[in-house]
Amino acid sequence: MSRRNRCPSTMFFLFLLLLLLLPVLVRPFAASLEAAKNPSYVQCSLHSRCGGLPNVIISYPFRLLQSPDYCGYPGYELNCDENTALTIDLGGQNYTVKNINYDDRLLEVVDSDFLGNSCPHSFTNTTISSTVFDFSLNDSNVTVYLNCSFPLLGDLVQIPCINNLFGTPNSYYKVDKGASSFLDGLMGGCNLTAALPLFDSAANSLKISNSTFADELQQGFGLSWVNSMSWCKDCIDSKGICGYNSTAPAAPTCFCPNNTALGSCPYDGEKAHKSKTGVIIGVSIAGGLILAAIFSFLCFFLFIRWRKKKRSSSNLFDRIVSFQPSSKFDSELGSSVYTPIFTYEELVEATNGFDASKELGDGGFGTVYKGKLRDGRVVAVKRLYENNYRRVEQFMNEVKILSLLRHQNLVTLYGCTSRHSRELLLVYEFVPNGTVADHLHGSRSSESFIPWLIRMTIAIETADALNYLHSVEPQIIHRDVKSCNILLDNGFHVKVGDFGLSRLFPMDATHVSTAPQGTPGYVDPEYHQCYQLTDKSDVYSFGVVLMELISSKPAVDITRRRNEINLATMAITKIKNRELNDFVDPRLGSHSDDGINRMINQVAELAFQCLHSEKEMRPSIKEVLDVLGGIESGALKNGCGREDGDVFTVKEEARLLKNIPPFSPNSVTEVWDSRLTTPNTSG
Repeated sequence: MSRRNRCPSTMFFLFLLLLLLLPVLVRPFAASLEAAKNPSYVQCSLHSRCGGLPNVIISYPFRLLQSPDYCGYPGYELNCDENTALTIDLGGQNYTVKNINYDDRLLEVVDSDFLGNSCPHSFTNTTISSTVFDFSLNDSNVTVYLNCSFPLLGDLVQIPCINNLFGTPNSYYKVDKGASSFLDGLMGGCNLTAALPLFDSAANSLKISNSTFADELQQGFGLSWVNSMSWCKDCIDSKGICGYNSTAPAAPTCFCPNNTALGSCPYDGEKAHKSKTGVIIGVSIAGGLILAAIFSFLCFFLFIRWRKKKRSSSNLFDRIVSFQPSSKFDSELGSSVYTPIFTYEELVEATNGFDASKELGDGGFGTVYKGKLRDGRVVAVKRLYENNYRRVEQFMNEVKILSLLRHQNLVTLYGCTSRHSRELLLVYEFVPNGTVADHLHGSRSSESFIPWLIRMTIAIETADALNYLHSVEPQIIHRDVKSCNILLDNGFHVKVGDFGLSRLFPMDATHVSTAPQGTPGYVDPEYHQCYQLTDKSDVYSFGVVLMELISSKPAVDITRRRNEINLATMAITKIKNRELNDFVDPRLGSHSDDGINRMINQVAELAFQCLHSEKEMRPSIKEVLDVLGGIESGALKNGCGREDGDVFTVKEEARLLKNIPPFSPNSVTEVWDSRLTTPNTSG
């Protein structure tokens, strides 16, 4: 008999022997568990260390994902990655835990993508929930500007390795203590900007030399946890384990060996200590025996599998897998997400090999191509730039959000490739008539002019889409509302798209603490200064869009005078100085039509409120939608836009503007381009 054939029989015999001896050998462990009769105490004792950080005890408010929910406070879940690294998920991004200092309430973490990377060139802002963490007082901020189209001035330092990578000298960083001070008006000229928290010591080293850029980023940053746990020390001193009671979250829950108490264990601490020691010894013995048994059975299983594979190998190449995208789904997207999965090969075929002539736009996260599926549907295929961890997270974020949404003014997601595909691809409905930005001040502005009533409809439908996002539970903040992300069909109906930066908003939080993300000119100034994201951040961005509809001017234009580079600033100044007429696009006819003039003034007043520097003073998007609807209803009732006694409806104006029927999502017009978002890439 060969050695290969003896292995399964021998190991199988050993496996059976261990099963027979297991009850006898585990008896000491059972005795130790008998001493600790509280199951919560036992379960929380089993998962207190990870091989990646063997000297760190994982205890309240933290817990490992392998342990029950009651072992830690919600939001402080850690993952022991194959027993080699301890990680935490912050806003959908993966960070490696370097240390936990319970005395100082400090969690030290580092972006997992930075570890072992000699030249990191993909960055994102760190998103934390204010109900869970705050950035520590020992953190600075490093702002990076990547692959800018022109040299930047100021106290900026070049990043040599990235400049060598891109072949251009225009990638920089600067160090700030406190909030990052982005250079307004210049970010639009860079492919990417991001604010990275970093320990002061590492940030100070970057001030001295740029040669250690990658090394210093690996030092990471600190987070202080918000959860109050002063009571926990008493519980630990009494040999208990701190825990969480979901029915009474504020209660100081202390799991004792024999019961659960409030604050601390009321009995002899020495006895509890011996009981806990017995549990640890028993777990170690039982764990070793179980691993031995598993190893023995594994050898037997692999042999059986090898023999079956050998028998069926001749049939492997005869299998044909038919492609049915509507019937394939990726289980890793989650049980609540039911998204059709396309193969990479089908989408290569649909876009003719990602032919450059089919390119529709180039944004901060990827390039969009026009394609045609085998079933005849005309689609837009977004091809993400890099298939690394961060891009996977952005990909998953957009898929999960769009898969849950159904609204006539939101772009429809037809499906995507698997997260393990050769490339990450998203498939949307094709919206053929470009973006609002194209028609107002972009490539289509010289071809056609959008009348005022059409602009009112665009504003109302966009507000309706945002109101839907803000009304669902959990609430969704778009975070990148801008005219370039408002697509138009042939009937000039709105489709809001690009959810790569969107975030699901915690139901029990008033805001989320995160470094600013979005596009220059649209970012809420309070969000930019205080790192607090709310639904009013979308309201501010929508206020900028309203000003674009009124003026036909872009949100940021560095060719304008210095105090007018930012459209929001320009609009506020004009309104305060009673110079709104100088701001309004004269082609809208406000000088000759009192009805249109009245509507524009009312919309400008509403936009002015949306652009208030304090979020509490801004209306909600629901209030904005109601006001816009009232303005439109009043205008139509009063005969706004009359000509020869007839009132032009919005649909009639659309047909005059484009001699094609409305709602034609699959018809094809010329290529549209998507303006570059300056992502702080994510998430």
